[in-house]
Amino acid sequence: KHPYHSTNVYLCLQNYIPPQSLTLSCPVCRQTSILPEKGVAALQNNFFITNLMEVLQRDPECSRPEACSVLESASAATACQPLSCPNHEGKVMEFYCESCETAMCLECTEGEHREHHKSALKNQLDTVRNRLPQLTAAIELVNEISKQLSERKNGAVTEISNTFDELEKALHQRKTALITEVESICSTKQKVLQVQLTSLLQGKENIQSSCNFTEQALSHGSATEVLLVQKQMGERVSALARHTFPENPHENGHLGCQVETDGLRRSIQNLGVLITTGAVGHTSVATGEGLRHALVGQHTTVTVTTKDKDGELVKTGNAALRAEIISADGACTEAEVADNKNGTYEVGYTIRSEGEYSFSLLLYEQPVRGSPYRLRAVKPSDVLQSPDDVKRRVKSPSGGGGHVRQKAVRRPSSMYSTTKKKENPIEDELIYRVGTRGRDKGEFTNLQGISTSSNGRIVVADSNNQCIQVFSNDGLFKMRFGVRGRSPGQLQRPTGVTVDMNGDIIVADYDNRWISIFSSDGKFKNKIGAGRLMGPKGVAVDKNGHIITVDNKACCVFIFQSNGKLVTKFGARGTSDRHFAGPHFVAVNNKNEIVVTDFHNHSVKVYNADGEFLYKFGSHGEGNGQFNAPTGVAVDANGNIIVADWGNSRIQVFDSSGSFLSYINTTADPLYGPQGLALTSDGHVAVADSGNHCFKVYRYLQ
Repeated sequence: KHPYHSTNVYLCLQNYIPPQSLTLSCPVCRQTSILPEKGVAALQNNFFITNLMEVLQRDPECSRPEACSVLESASAATACQPLSCPNHEGKVMEFYCESCETAMCLECTEGEHREHHKSALKNQLDTVRNRLPQLTAAIELVNEISKQLSERKNGAVTEISNTFDELEKALHQRKTALITEVESICSTKQKVLQVQLTSLLQGKENIQSSCNFTEQALSHGSATEVLLVQKQMGERVSALARHTFPENPHENGHLGCQVETDGLRRSIQNLGVLITTGAVGHTSVATGEGLRHALVGQHTTVTVTTKDKDGELVKTGNAALRAEIISADGACTEAEVADNKNGTYEVGYTIRSEGEYSFSLLLYEQPVRGSPYRLRAVKPSDVLQSPDDVKRRVKSPSGGGGHVRQKAVRRPSSMYSTTKKKENPIEDELIYRVGTRGRDKGEFTNLQGISTSSNGRIVVADSNNQCIQVFSNDGLFKMRFGVRGRSPGQLQRPTGVTVDMNGDIIVADYDNRWISIFSSDGKFKNKIGAGRLMGPKGVAVDKNGHIITVDNKACCVFIFQSNGKLVTKFGARGTSDRHFAGPHFVAVNNKNEIVVTDFHNHSVKVYNADGEFLYKFGSHGEGNGQFNAPTGVAVDANGNIIVADWGNSRIQVFDSSGSFLSYINTTADPLYGPQGLALTSDGHVAVADSGNHCFKVYRYLQ
């Protein structure tokens, strides 16, 4: 009966097992099994062994023992001979009862096993039927969301139509006002001119009349007739000769209309933003100790990261997220939601009394994954102090208060944890960093400019080491070139660097006051700008192959042809739109517009390819879109402008019109005075972290 031993042990087992025993201990392997209610007689037969024994009994003397084995015969028996039902003679067992975990024949299915199948099928039916209410609720929810979407679409279309109708009305009113004003000015001027014209015409007519009369008298009149009119005509002619006529114009013909449409057209092109996300609750997640634990009276935050239906990160904000914190007695605690505009949100709250709370996070009224959470609030005095608690009170290096000089190594999370609002709560976007302070390959001393090439290279201006270093996109050192000196081909203080469409490396040399051009393998080719430049800092190449350099000392921008011929120059020292105060770096967007960081004016200014001012953005401060001396700048394929904020040690992202979008998270390994900035060919942001003597590459969520 044991599954691994012979079946002919029935009598032995009966003698072996004590009467009334509920268990069976196998005499061979000592494995203990529970006996059926009817004892040994109810044990299942081992059909494999049974068939094997039948084969051996049927063929006791095999004529070719070398050609067939017992196992082969057994396999043949199990493969070709169906199993017989022990309860119904001659019936084949071709069914299986899952409830009893045993094989059975057709007659068995009509007997004791009949109810088993009905019961199993009923259980399955109940299980699947129980899903109907869930599906009904899901259908109602999806239909409701679909209805809301249609209603909001209609509302958005109505709002767009109304807004543009009002704008058209305003434009029409302005058009009418301008035309009316033109007509009025013209009418006034015409009246003045008509009065003058009438006077001139009258004078002309009087003179012609007097002249004709006098000529007639002289030609055809007798001496007596001439004597009679002489006095009268003489006085009249004399009076006309002395009369002052308004011969100079009393008005001018100047009348026109100047309508500045460039800014308006740009505004119209960017007018209106459609607000939507693909975020859904069941894939979005919340993180932070504040989901489960809080200290009474202390502000606590958690982070919600939104995702779409496929679990992919949503990279835009404006999702409808709200929080509910309810105590056991039904009292609500107010929670604030801060939108980081990058698909993540900070939920902050302050619990006023200790106890248990239900903490729900609802995204579009649907719970995020794991919500609601069981939150427990305790008094600060009830929490034991630990070394980690002390560390958490150390002020974050990115939390303001000026620069914190530091070794550029990755910090443990406890060093920068804070309950204050983080600028960007995504874990960390740093991919890798390269370099420490030094003079060897892959080491830097006050690196400044950084550029990238289409063939996957990162080029760094190592300023105080007077050289250029080249790396692959994944940070592997490739080569270094440059010799210190003031002769052509030598470097004295390389600050800016860029790579042109031919792969040539163009270097702005601040102390040599010129631009050096090297081949992709570092061989000197030419220098330009000597005698014109006073202190070039940043350099870029536009779509026409022109070399654009920012002269930091002269506070202007030069545009050269690749052969060194000057195309144009614009800017001077000052604070106006066309003036600069220590400009640093330059980039060119896909419209061939020139983007310049104005260091001491704390702004970014944009010009067309001819140097005409277009617009600017930024002001002095630490808020979103503000700068404390901007340095590096780059523009992505969508026209977004990425700016290194030197004094605030951060990187900010703006749209093509200069509106703030987001930060690139640098909190885990803080920047210290970032300089040059560029986009790699694989879409990441490379920044020269000058104060930490390294460059870093970050993920950039376009």
